[in-house]
Amino acid sequence: MAHVARSGRKAFAFNAHESGTRHPLVAVAMVLPLATLLVVLFGGWDAVVTQASSVGALLGR
Repeated sequence: MAHVARSGRKAFAFNAHESGTRHPLVAVAMVLPLATLLVVLFGGWDAVVTQASSVGALLGR
């Protein structure tokens, strides 16, 4: 029974590692297309620019 639970958890890890972690570049490569699509669909580019300029002002740039 423990073997079934362990193999089921590994099946949903989406990678070959036992620990269930993935390389940060793989995670970025997975997220960027979806993030870009959402920005284009919902017109969030202005909000991103506004937030980035606010953070820049806070940092003194």
